Amino acid sequence: MELFLIDGIGPFFRSLEKQKINWSKIPFEHLQIDTDQRRAVFDRIAADLDIFASKVSQLGYNAVTLDDVAHLSPDPWLEPHINRTIEDFREEYRRFFTILRSHGLKIYLTMDVLSFTPGLKTVIGGSKKKAAEFLIRQADSIFSSFAEVSGIILRIGECDGNDVKGDFKSELFLKTAADVNRLIHRLLPVFERYDRTMILRTWTIGAYRVGDLIWHRRTISRVLKSIDSDHFILSMKYGESDFFRYLPLNKHFFTAKVKKIIELQARREYEGCGEYPSFIGWDYRDYADQLQQAEQMAGISVWCQTGGWVPFRRLSYLDEEAIWNELNSFVTIKIFKENHTVGQAVREFTQQAGWDDCEAALEFLRLNDEVIKSLLYIKEIARQKLFFRRIRIPPLLTVYWNNIFINHSIKVILLNLIEDPDQIVAEGREALTKLKTMKKIARDTGLPVADIEFMEDTFKIIALARNYYFLPDQEMAQNKLKKAKRRYKKNYPKSSRPRYRIKTSYQAIPKGMTQFTSLMRFALRTKRGYRLVDYLITIHLLGTFYRLLVWINPKVIPKFARKQAMGIGAIFR
Repeated sequence: MELFLIDGIGPFFRSLEKQKINWSKIPFEHLQIDTDQRRAVFDRIAADLDIFASKVSQLGYNAVTLDDVAHLSPDPWLEPHINRTIEDFREEYRRFFTILRSHGLKIYLTMDVLSFTPGLKTVIGGSKKKAAEFLIRQADSIFSSFAEVSGIILRIGECDGNDVKGDFKSELFLKTAADVNRLIHRLLPVFERYDRTMILRTWTIGAYRVGDLIWHRRTISRVLKSIDSDHFILSMKYGESDFFRYLPLNKHFFTAKVKKIIELQARREYEGCGEYPSFIGWDYRDYADQLQQAEQMAGISVWCQTGGWVPFRRLSYLDEEAIWNELNSFVTIKIFKENHTVGQAVREFTQQAGWDDCEAALEFLRLNDEVIKSLLYIKEIARQKLFFRRIRIPPLLTVYWNNIFINHSIKVILLNLIEDPDQIVAEGREALTKLKTMKKIARDTGLPVADIEFMEDTFKIIALARNYYFLPDQEMAQNKLKKAKRRYKKNYPKSSRPRYRIKTSYQAIPKGMTQFTSLMRFALRTKRGYRLVDYLITIHLLGTFYRLLVWINPKVIPKFARKQAMGIGAIFR
C-alpha cells in the first residue's frame, strides 16, 4: 500500500453555527461571505488546516481529500457571478494547498457527477455527451491550474442532500453501468496526460440501475470493462452497505482486477460521531488480515470527520474532546501501514496521550466494542443478510445518526426478524453492566468520564426500548421510557451538549395496515441475486407506487425520511 488518505474538511466547519450539521461536504455557501468577515474566517481555516496537516502527517498519512472540483473550476457554461466566486475560492485554496504540501501531503479533490447550477443545467439538460465535455474541461482546468493536486475522487452514486444550498447542487446523473464506463473512458486520457490519478468511488444509495454497484458483480464488471490504466483506482467502503458493524469484507476487493483502496471511518457517524468511544480496532485488524490475500491494494481512505447529518460537532485534531475519533484514526493507520496488532497500536496511543494504564485502556476498549455490538446493534438482526431492491439493509435499524426510533412500526418489523426476544433483552442488560465497568476504568485511569456517562445515559434509553419491543408488559415499558426520556432531556439540554433525539410513538398500526408484515417479507430477500418478483414488482412497480403515494400526500412519509440527506425517495428511483 502506498496511498494513505484522510479527509481534511474539519477546519471548514469551525465557525458554522447550525443546530444540525451536514457533514457530507464542506459548507461552501457558509464561506461565501462579505470581505470584512471573509478574511478572518479563511485565516482561521488556514491556521486550523496547518495544525491538522502537521498532526496527520506525523501519524503516517500522506494525502488529504478536500471538497471540491465544482467550486474551483470556472467554465464558459457557468453564470458570470458564479465564475467570480470560483476565482475567489481558487485564491484561498492556493494558500491551503501550500500548507498541505509543506507537510508533505498529497492533495485529492472530490467531484460529484454532476454538480449543477441553474444555468449549467439548462445547457447540459440530460445530454451525457455535453456532461462529459464539461467534466473533461473541469478536470483539465484543475490540473492545469494546480500542480499540487494529485488526483480527483469521483462520486457517482450519491449527491448533495436536500438541505444543501448555494451556487452548486449535485444530482445523480449516471444511471447505468454503461454510463459510468463511458465516462471513465472519456475522462481517463486527461488524467493520463497530466500524470494524475482518477479515484472512482463505488458508494451508491441504490438509485437507478447502477445503484447496486457496491455489491453486484455484473454491475462492477460492466463499470470496469476495458479499464486498464495505472492512473485509475477503485475506492470501496469495507462492506456492502454504509459504515456499519457486522458487515463482511466486500468481495469486490478480491475480484476487481484494478488498483483499489478501502474506505474506513474513524468518526463513526452512526455510532455517536465521537461523543462517546466507539472503537473499531479489532474489526479493522480483521479486514487488514483478509486483504493480505487481495491483489493490487493501493492504500486506504480514512474518514475522520466526514459523514452524517448530526448536531455532534467535535473536530478531529482540532478539539481536545475529539480523542475517540483520533484514537480510531491512529489505530487504523498503524494497522494498515505498519501492520500493528490492536494491542501494539493502543499501547502506543495511550503512551502518547498520557493515559495512566495501557492494559486498563485495552480492557476498556474491549468492553466498549462489546457494548456497541450488543446494545447499539441487535446481534440477531445485525447478523442477517437482507436486501431490498438494490440495497443491502443496514445492520442498525433502531438508531440512525442522532435519532433513536421507538414506535410500533419498528416493533412489528423487529418481532418479525428475530426468534429469541428474551436473549436480546438479556444482552442489553449485560451491556449496561459492562458500561458501568467502563465508567470505573475511566475514573481510575483518567479517561473522559463525562463521555462515558453520556454514553451510559443514552444506551439506557436503547436498552429500555428493547423492553418495549420484546417484553409483554407494554404499559410498564412505555412508562419507564417516558420517565427516562424526560430525565435525559433534562440532563442534556440543547444548550449544554448535543444529544440524541428520542422519537417515540406507541400508537398501533391501523387495522388497514395489518398486511404490513406480509408485504415486508415479500419485499425483502436473503440473497444478493434478484428474484423474478424483484424485476417485476419490487424494483419497477414499487417505485411507481411510491412516487404516486408521495404525489397524492407527501406527508405520508415521515419528515425525517423525506428531508434528511437525499430522502428515502432516492432508493425508489
